[in-house]
Amino acid sequence: MIRSITLGALIVSAAAWGGAQAAEVRATVRDEQGRAVRNAVVIAVPEAPVARPSRPKPDQIEQIDLEFVPGVKAIQAGTTVSFPNRDKVRHHVYSFSQPKRFNLTLYAGTPSQPVLFDTPGVVTIGCNIHDWMVGHIYVAESPYFAATAADGTALLAGLPAGRYSVRVWHAQLGSSEEATRQEAELGAAQNADFDWRIPLKPELRVRRAPASGQRGRY
Repeated sequence: MIRSITLGALIVSAAAWGGAQAAEVRATVRDEQGRAVRNAVVIAVPEAPVARPSRPKPDQIEQIDLEFVPGVKAIQAGTTVSFPNRDKVRHHVYSFSQPKRFNLTLYAGTPSQPVLFDTPGVVTIGCNIHDWMVGHIYVAESPYFAATAADGTALLAGLPAGRYSVRVWHAQLGSSEEATRQEAELGAAQNADFDWRIPLKPELRVRRAPASGQRGRY
Protein backbone atom coordinates (compact mmCIF):
# COMPACT_ATOMS: atom_id res chain seq x y z
CA MET A 1 0.00 0.00 0.00
CA ILE A 2 1.34 3.41 -0.93
CA ARG A 3 1.18 6.03 1.81
CA SER A 4 -0.04 9.50 0.89
CA ILE A 5 3.34 11.00 1.69
CA THR A 6 5.07 8.85 -0.89
CA LEU A 7 6.40 11.05 -3.68
CA GLY A 8 7.11 8.44 -6.31
CA ALA A 9 5.84 5.01 -7.07
CA LEU A 10 7.70 3.42 -9.94
CA ILE A 11 6.54 0.58 -12.13
CA VAL A 12 8.79 -0.48 -14.99
CA SER A 13 7.51 -2.88 -17.61
CA ALA A 14 9.95 -4.66 -19.88
CA ALA A 15 7.44 -5.39 -22.63
CA ALA A 16 9.01 -4.87 -26.03
CA TRP A 17 7.08 -3.23 -28.82
CA GLY A 18 7.27 -4.16 -32.47
CA GLY A 19 10.50 -3.23 -34.13
CA ALA A 20 11.15 -0.01 -32.19
CA GLN A 21 14.73 0.54 -31.05
CA ALA A 22 14.12 3.29 -28.52
CA ALA A 23 12.26 3.37 -25.22
CA GLU A 24 9.29 5.41 -24.08
CA VAL A 25 8.59 6.79 -20.64
CA ARG A 26 4.89 7.05 -19.85
CA ALA A 27 4.26 9.12 -16.74
CA THR A 28 1.19 9.84 -14.64
CA VAL A 29 1.27 12.58 -12.00
CA ARG A 30 -1.44 12.93 -9.35
CA ASP A 31 -1.74 14.89 -6.14
CA GLU A 32 -2.13 13.27 -2.72
CA GLN A 33 -5.89 13.03 -3.21
CA GLY A 34 -5.41 11.15 -6.48
CA ARG A 35 -6.40 14.04 -8.74
CA ALA A 36 -4.62 14.52 -12.06
CA VAL A 37 -1.92 17.21 -12.02
CA ARG A 38 -1.60 19.34 -15.14
CA ASN A 39 1.54 21.20 -16.21
CA ALA A 40 3.93 19.04 -14.22
CA VAL A 41 7.25 18.66 -16.04
CA VAL A 42 8.64 15.12 -16.21
CA ILE A 43 12.33 14.88 -17.13
CA ALA A 44 14.49 11.82 -17.76
CA VAL A 45 18.22 12.44 -17.35
CA PRO A 46 20.53 9.76 -18.81
CA GLU A 47 23.48 8.59 -16.75
CA ALA A 48 25.68 8.52 -19.84
CA PRO A 49 26.37 11.82 -21.62
CA VAL A 50 24.01 12.62 -24.49
CA ALA A 51 25.03 14.70 -27.48
CA ARG A 52 22.99 17.89 -27.43
CA PRO A 53 21.78 19.46 -30.69
CA SER A 54 24.08 22.30 -31.70
CA ARG A 55 21.16 24.68 -31.52
CA PRO A 56 17.71 23.63 -30.23
CA LYS A 57 14.74 24.97 -32.16
CA PRO A 58 13.58 28.45 -31.06
CA ASP A 59 10.40 28.58 -28.99
CA GLN A 60 7.97 31.23 -27.78
CA ILE A 61 5.64 32.28 -24.98
CA GLU A 62 2.81 34.55 -26.08
CA GLN A 63 0.89 37.16 -24.13
CA ILE A 64 -2.81 36.71 -24.83
CA ASP A 65 -5.69 38.28 -22.89
CA LEU A 66 -3.21 39.55 -20.30
CA GLU A 67 -1.83 36.09 -19.56
CA PHE A 68 1.28 34.11 -20.53
CA VAL A 69 0.41 31.34 -22.98
CA PRO A 70 1.42 28.70 -22.12
CA GLY A 71 1.76 29.38 -18.41
CA VAL A 72 4.36 26.61 -18.13
CA LYS A 73 6.92 25.99 -20.87
CA ALA A 74 9.56 23.24 -20.78
CA ILE A 75 12.60 23.76 -23.00
CA GLN A 76 16.09 22.34 -23.36
CA ALA A 77 19.06 24.38 -22.18
CA GLY A 78 20.40 26.42 -25.09
CA THR A 79 16.96 27.33 -26.45
CA THR A 80 16.05 30.88 -27.43
CA VAL A 81 12.55 32.05 -26.56
CA SER A 82 10.65 35.01 -27.97
CA PHE A 83 7.78 36.75 -26.17
CA PRO A 84 5.28 38.02 -28.76
CA ASN A 85 2.65 40.37 -27.37
CA ARG A 86 -0.76 39.61 -28.94
CA ASP A 87 -2.62 42.07 -26.71
CA LYS A 88 -3.63 45.62 -27.54
CA VAL A 89 -1.73 46.93 -24.54
CA ARG A 90 1.99 46.91 -23.84
CA HIS A 91 3.73 44.46 -21.53
CA HIS A 92 6.98 44.57 -19.57
CA VAL A 93 8.27 40.99 -19.26
CA TYR A 94 11.05 40.21 -16.80
CA SER A 95 12.59 37.59 -14.53
CA PHE A 96 14.71 37.78 -11.40
CA SER A 97 15.31 34.00 -11.31
CA GLN A 98 18.93 32.92 -10.89
CA PRO A 99 19.12 30.67 -14.00
CA LYS A 100 18.16 33.60 -16.24
CA ARG A 101 17.60 37.23 -15.34
CA PHE A 102 16.26 39.42 -18.12
CA ASN A 103 14.19 42.52 -18.69
CA LEU A 104 12.04 43.32 -21.74
CA THR A 105 10.81 46.85 -21.11
CA LEU A 106 7.39 48.08 -22.26
CA TYR A 107 6.71 46.86 -25.76
CA ALA A 108 4.06 45.93 -28.28
CA GLY A 109 4.47 43.26 -30.94
CA THR A 110 7.55 41.04 -30.67
CA PRO A 111 10.94 42.17 -29.29
CA SER A 112 13.65 42.04 -31.93
CA GLN A 113 15.94 39.82 -29.85
CA PRO A 114 14.77 36.53 -28.30
CA VAL A 115 16.07 35.50 -24.87
CA LEU A 116 18.63 32.68 -24.59
CA PHE A 117 18.06 30.21 -21.74
CA ASP A 118 21.36 28.36 -21.39
CA THR A 119 21.38 27.39 -17.69
CA PRO A 120 19.17 24.54 -16.39
CA GLY A 121 16.66 25.44 -13.72
CA VAL A 122 13.28 27.08 -13.23
CA VAL A 123 12.76 30.63 -14.45
CA THR A 124 9.70 32.47 -13.15
CA ILE A 125 8.52 35.28 -15.43
CA GLY A 126 6.19 38.17 -14.76
CA CYS A 127 4.87 41.42 -16.18
CA ASN A 128 5.86 44.62 -14.40
CA ILE A 129 2.53 46.22 -15.39
CA HIS A 130 0.08 43.37 -14.77
CA ASP A 131 1.04 41.74 -11.47
CA TRP A 132 -1.21 38.69 -11.89
CA MET A 133 0.68 37.62 -15.01
CA VAL A 134 3.02 34.84 -13.85
CA GLY A 135 4.60 32.08 -15.92
CA HIS A 136 7.31 29.46 -15.53
CA ILE A 137 10.02 28.20 -17.86
CA TYR A 138 11.59 24.88 -16.99
CA VAL A 139 15.06 24.75 -18.57
CA ALA A 140 16.01 21.08 -18.84
CA GLU A 141 19.54 19.67 -18.87
CA SER A 142 18.28 16.67 -20.84
CA PRO A 143 16.51 16.46 -24.22
CA TYR A 144 13.97 14.01 -22.76
CA PHE A 145 11.12 15.86 -21.06
CA ALA A 146 7.42 16.64 -21.38
CA ALA A 147 4.66 18.45 -19.50
CA THR A 148 1.58 16.61 -18.29
CA ALA A 149 -1.78 17.17 -19.97
CA ALA A 150 -5.11 17.76 -18.22
CA ASP A 151 -5.34 14.05 -17.37
CA GLY A 152 -1.96 14.15 -15.60
CA THR A 153 -0.13 12.08 -18.21
CA ALA A 154 2.99 12.76 -20.25
CA LEU A 155 4.93 10.77 -22.83
CA LEU A 156 8.70 10.93 -23.33
CA ALA A 157 9.66 9.16 -26.55
CA GLY A 158 12.87 8.19 -28.32
CA LEU A 159 15.04 7.41 -25.30
CA PRO A 160 18.16 5.33 -26.09
CA ALA A 161 18.88 2.31 -23.92
CA GLY A 162 20.61 3.15 -20.67
CA ARG A 163 20.17 4.14 -17.05
CA TYR A 164 18.05 7.21 -16.29
CA SER A 165 17.06 9.37 -13.37
CA VAL A 166 13.46 10.51 -13.79
CA ARG A 167 11.94 13.31 -11.73
CA VAL A 168 9.00 15.70 -11.60
CA TRP A 169 8.66 19.45 -11.15
CA HIS A 170 5.52 21.51 -10.64
CA ALA A 171 5.07 25.18 -9.78
CA GLN A 172 3.18 24.23 -6.60
CA LEU A 173 5.32 21.23 -5.66
CA GLY A 174 5.31 20.92 -1.87
CA SER A 175 8.70 19.22 -1.70
CA SER A 176 12.01 19.41 -3.50
CA GLU A 177 12.22 18.24 -7.10
CA GLU A 178 15.07 15.98 -6.03
CA ALA A 179 12.71 14.13 -3.66
CA THR A 180 10.71 12.88 -6.65
CA ARG A 181 13.71 11.21 -8.28
CA GLN A 182 13.40 7.61 -9.46
CA GLU A 183 16.03 5.45 -11.13
CA ALA A 184 15.39 3.07 -14.02
CA GLU A 185 17.37 0.95 -16.45
CA LEU A 186 15.80 1.12 -19.91
CA GLY A 187 16.69 -1.41 -22.57
CA ALA A 188 16.18 -0.98 -26.29
CA ALA A 189 12.54 -1.35 -27.31
CA GLN A 190 11.18 -1.15 -23.77
CA ASN A 191 8.43 0.90 -22.13
CA ALA A 192 8.64 2.38 -18.66
CA ASP A 193 5.58 3.46 -16.66
CA PHE A 194 5.98 5.97 -13.81
CA ASP A 195 3.23 6.91 -11.37
CA TRP A 196 3.77 9.78 -8.92
CA ARG A 197 1.72 11.11 -6.03
CA ILE A 198 3.05 14.55 -5.14
CA PRO A 199 2.08 17.11 -2.47
CA LEU A 200 0.97 20.49 -3.81
CA LYS A 201 1.05 23.84 -2.06
CA PRO A 202 -1.84 26.30 -2.47
CA GLU A 203 -1.43 28.59 -5.46
CA LEU A 204 -0.43 32.09 -4.39
CA ARG A 205 -1.24 34.59 -7.08
CA VAL A 206 -2.18 38.25 -7.25
CA ARG A 207 -5.87 38.66 -8.03
CA ARG A 208 -6.52 39.69 -11.61
CA ALA A 209 -7.82 43.23 -12.16
CA PRO A 210 -11.39 43.62 -13.44
CA ALA A 211 -11.74 43.37 -17.23
CA SER A 212 -11.00 46.66 -18.89
CA GLY A 213 -11.30 45.78 -22.54
CA GLN A 214 -7.52 46.35 -22.78
CA ARG A 215 -8.04 50.08 -22.94
CA GLY A 216 -5.67 52.68 -21.62
CA ARG A 217 -1.99 53.54 -21.85
CA TYR A 218 -0.61 50.09 -20.96
